[in-house]
Amino acid sequence: MHKSQPNCCKNNPETSTRPRLITLLKICISLGLCLIALGIYLHNFNQTVEAMGVKGIIISALCVAFGMALSLPTKMYLTFLLVKREADKRGKAEH
Repeated sequence: MHKSQPNCCKNNPETSTRPRLITLLKICISLGLCLIALGIYLHNFNQTVEAMGVKGIIISALCVAFGMALSLPTKMYLTFLLVKREADKRGKAEH
């Protein structure tokens, strides 16, 4: 005998795509943090980028900028989802 989904979850495309979306957002956060770390490494520790002069600084700054662009909005969205989930749980507990 299989367990059936609650009525709120049946035929709801949002519940089937949400885990994929959360996984994708976590990947974006990870990629963004890796790009930030790469930019810091290039700026502080890589001699080749230092030898390139202004172009090297631009390359390291672009890594940090793209990393921040990937990681910050996704963190905000994930936080919004978690707050919404907690509010839904509290609403169900009150009823």
